[in-house]
Amino acid sequence: MQHREMQKGDAVYATTTIINDGSVPGCEPGEVFAQPGTMGMLINTGYVELEPDTELFLVSFRMEDGNSGPPVACLADEISPDPLS
Repeated sequence: MQHREMQKGDAVYATTTIINDGSVPGCEPGEVFAQPGTMGMLINTGYVELEPDTELFLVSFRMEDGNSGPPVACLADEISPDPLS
C-alpha cells in the first residue's frame, strides 16, 4: 500500500525512532514516542504549508503500556503501511 492510499484509522509502523522535537505539548523534548517497528494509527494527513509537496502524517503510536500515545506528525519516510521485517 502506498502512503497516498492510506486512510484515517489505518495501522502504520515506525521506520525509525520517533522523538519529540519539542513540538508536542505536555511531553518532554527528546521523549521517544516510537522505536522502529512500533505500530501506530493514522489519525490524519496534511502537508507542510511552505512546502506543499511535503506530506505530513499525524500518528498515534502504541505505548509500552498498550495505550495510544499523543498524536505526532511524521514525514513519509518515518512510517510505513507495512510491518518491518
